[in-house]
Amino acid sequence: MNGYRIIIFAILLLIVIPARSQTLDELKGRKEKTRQEIDYTNRLLNETGRDSRASLNKLSLINQKIVLRNNLITDYNTQLNILQNSINDHQFIVTILTEDIERIRYEYAQMIRQAYRNRGNHHLFLFLLSSKNFDQAYKRILHIRQMARYRKKQSEQIDAIRMVLQQKISDLNQRKMEQQEILSQQMEETSKLNLEKQKQTDYYNQLKKREKELKKHLQDQQKMEEKLEKEIQKIIEEEARKLQSQNRSEEDQILSENFEKNKGRFPWPVKSGIITDKFGEHAHPVMKTILIRNSGIDISTQSGEKARSIFNGSVSKVFAIPGGNIAVIVRHGEYITVYSNLKEVFVKEGDRVDTLQEIGTIFSDKHEDNKTILKFQLWKESQKLNPEEWIKK
Repeated sequence: MNGYRIIIFAILLLIVIPARSQTLDELKGRKEKTRQEIDYTNRLLNETGRDSRASLNKLSLINQKIVLRNNLITDYNTQLNILQNSINDHQFIVTILTEDIERIRYEYAQMIRQAYRNRGNHHLFLFLLSSKNFDQAYKRILHIRQMARYRKKQSEQIDAIRMVLQQKISDLNQRKMEQQEILSQQMEETSKLNLEKQKQTDYYNQLKKREKELKKHLQDQQKMEEKLEKEIQKIIEEEARKLQSQNRSEEDQILSENFEKNKGRFPWPVKSGIITDKFGEHAHPVMKTILIRNSGIDISTQSGEKARSIFNGSVSKVFAIPGGNIAVIVRHGEYITVYSNLKEVFVKEGDRVDTLQEIGTIFSDKHEDNKTILKFQLWKESQKLNPEEWIKK
């Protein structure tokens, strides 16, 4: 094998292929997580019953399911691209190894034929005897020994390359089989996606016919959101007035710092769930010309699920919103978390709470497909934050 081939082989074998294997492992892990989220969304859809009548809850769930399915298909495409590159790498290595083993075999055969022509002690004796002097005879002895060692080395090299070649051919075939399997899975997921899009269109068309009813529902929801925000602002203002007469305690400062350090790592405020309405302004799922504003995120979960505190803190307020059930506000130094749409609570104002401590049972709407949604908000004093950026992905 010449130097160029050895360098190319080493790069592909020791760097590129292992790196792609690592990426494939990461993709497999992500795909498995997405499948679990799809399965969970299916369980939530099953809780809505067999009724084919559309609802905003069903549409939200099917919308999220389509997003997840698209993510899964995208990951399949990425995996196929990586596998194709890996197949190309293996084919290239197989070609290099095949060419090298053929070249070495040819050279080895030439040496064997030469050795056969010069076989026997008589020929070696004449070869040495024909030397002009002792120095030449000594060099010829060294040459004979060197050729013998070289023949042995080439034989060993042929065996070593043959073993690597067989392994690479086996790996190549394995990659091709995996590629076919993934292609089949991707086609199956695409078929499911098309069915889900048909269901989405069906729900959308049904709900579009009930636009007047949906507008009334949206207005009621916005009124409840306004009441909740007014209560939050009231608490923030009350505590700001308290701070005018005294500095924030060292304990609160430490709590704020620890809270901020955990950004992106907080546990979810429910044991299991999916986000069906995101933070900020976005178009209504049916009435596209109407913008809805969410001060937090909506997490759809199973009936009977409990809300839990995402971090250590103290309960600032527990209050009922007319038509909107119960809300709990927990302070973590400068930060505030809000858990609303609860039907019962396990804490009271002034209580200390720990990370993952259950604070209440989430309300399930029996009149709307058992819809069970925790409305979760995160504030830094009077500034609204996107909770999705703070909890674990």
